[in-house]
Amino acid sequence: MQVLPQARLVLVSGPSGAGRSTAIHGLEDLGYEVIDNLPLSLVRNVADPKIMQKPLAIGLDSRNRDFSTKGVVDLINELSRQSDMITDVLFLTCELKVLLLRFSETRRRHPLAPAETPRIGIEREFDLLAPIQALANVLIDTSDLSPHDLKSEVEHWFSFGEKQKLAVSIHSFSYKRGLPRGVDTLIDCRFLKNPYWEPELRSENGTSSAVQQFVKQDERFDQFFVKIVDLIKYLLPAHEAEGKSHFAIGFGCTGGQHRSVAVAELLREALAQSAWQVSIRHRELEAMNF
Repeated sequence: MQVLPQARLVLVSGPSGAGRSTAIHGLEDLGYEVIDNLPLSLVRNVADPKIMQKPLAIGLDSRNRDFSTKGVVDLINELSRQSDMITDVLFLTCELKVLLLRFSETRRRHPLAPAETPRIGIEREFDLLAPIQALANVLIDTSDLSPHDLKSEVEHWFSFGEKQKLAVSIHSFSYKRGLPRGVDTLIDCRFLKNPYWEPELRSENGTSSAVQQFVKQDERFDQFFVKIVDLIKYLLPAHEAEGKSHFAIGFGCTGGQHRSVAVAELLREALAQSAWQVSIRHRELEAMNF
C-alpha cells in the first residue's frame, strides 16, 4: 500500500504536445487538486502544507505567467527541501518527430513560435526546459503512448490508497516499425501462417473472427497458445507479489495487422475470463486510423 503523506505535491512539466494536460487530468482522477498554468510567483502560496487539504498537482511550462527556467529550478529546489511535504517532479518528454506530427495533425501554432514553424518552437522549448527535465524524479516518454497509456503510467507512479490488482496491457505491433516501448514480455508470432496471403482476408485484420479462425487453424497454434496462456498466468501473480502495478505483453508479426492482433485478442479473452484487468492496444491499426 502506498501511504498518503501529510502533504504531497506533484509539479508537472514538459514540452507542448507531450501530454501534460492528459497527465494533469489523470492526477485529478486520482484525487489530486490540480492547478494548471498558475503564475510562478503564486506557486509557493498555494503549495503550503499548512493549508493543503489534499494532494496537489501544479502544471508548469513556458506558458506560465512570469515563467523562467531559473525561476522554476529555484522553486523545485526550495520545495524539495521542505521536510513536511513530499515533492515530486513529473516531466513528460517526447521525440521531436512525434511532436511535429502532433502539431501537424492538430494544426496548432507552437506557443514559443506563433509566427514561425512548429519545429523552431519545439527546439526552443527543448532548450528552455532541459534544466527542469534534469531535476525530474519521474520521467515519462509519451512518444509511443496513447492518452489511456499515459494515464495508466501516471496512476502507476502517483496513486495512493488501497493497492489495486495488477493491470495487464496487451500490445500488437509490426516488427518493421520497431518494438513498442514499455513492454515487459515480447512474443513473436511470425511463424504462424499469414492471413495476408489469403485474398479474402487481406483487407481484414485480427479483430475479425475470420482472421482469428484462420490463425487458429495453423497446426502449431493450439500448443503455442496453451503454453502462452500458462506462462502468462504463472507470471502475473509473481509480478503482482513483487509489487508491480502494471505488466505489458507484446505480440509482434510482420505487418502488425493479422497474426499479432488475433493472438492478442484471444489472450485478452482468456485472461479476462480469469478476472484479470486487461487493456489492449493495436499499434498499427491505430496508425491506420489517424
